[in-house]
Amino acid sequence: MSETWTVLKMLRWITGYFQDKGIDSPRLDAELLLAEILKVDRIGIYLNYDRPLDSHELELIRPLVRKRGQREPLQYLLGYTEFWSRRFQVTPDVLIPRPDTEILVEEALRQVPEMLGRILDVGTGSGAIAISLAGELPKWEVTGFDLSSAALAVAKENGQLNGLDDRISWINGDLASLPQQTYDLIVSNPPYIATSEWDALMPEVRCHEPQMALLAEENGLLCYRLLAAQAPSRLTKGGWLLVEIGATQGAAVKQLFQDAGLRDIYLREDYAGLPRVVGGRRD
Repeated sequence: MSETWTVLKMLRWITGYFQDKGIDSPRLDAELLLAEILKVDRIGIYLNYDRPLDSHELELIRPLVRKRGQREPLQYLLGYTEFWSRRFQVTPDVLIPRPDTEILVEEALRQVPEMLGRILDVGTGSGAIAISLAGELPKWEVTGFDLSSAALAVAKENGQLNGLDDRISWINGDLASLPQQTYDLIVSNPPYIATSEWDALMPEVRCHEPQMALLAEENGLLCYRLLAAQAPSRLTKGGWLLVEIGATQGAAVKQLFQDAGLRDIYLREDYAGLPRVVGGRRD
């Protein structure tokens, strides 16, 4: 007789397997994968502990468990993630939006003036920042800008899924040459990982997320220098440049902003007390 796998039995087995593979949150990941296959929420997992999995469900769950055990990101396996209370599709063509990046959205909303304006999201990736801001600022013009056409395709689809695509322009281009337009707010979560830090990254990041969205030359500072240098000519008077930074880059990025002639430069920490956002304003 074939072995019967109940939901609880499978949950326990997957959790143990993930623990053995060094997954940071083995129980949570197991619950989320099972919930996706069973088309229930996490509470539904507990309400169905004794239900046997059918053969089709077993065929679906096994390759997902194997891939997660190989450290493929859970979000890529599920095909989506949550950001700013919205759902975003994610593929290996885009960086997975992190909760820490919501600090950048918070700061953007804090700095925008009450009047109408234009926003440029540089390195938009999945479109999470641009779409989140478009949802909060319905009268503002929002542009997502990225070097990767594959990433822009994902961003455009996310705009459609969130009912905001008609409010956002998507432009393919290089960060070193921003659109010839002026904006009241430029935001960016650019590549900022130094080459020397690459080998220390988690396998989920190093082996699966797009390298072009992570690595930057000049010890991780190149993109900040390029953004700061262009800010005076791309910002309207009083406009803000806001960027997400790595935990050790605060002082260096503030200096780049100062050298570019920006004013009212400040650093915002995240809720773990780590430096997260640097902002500067054009006179």
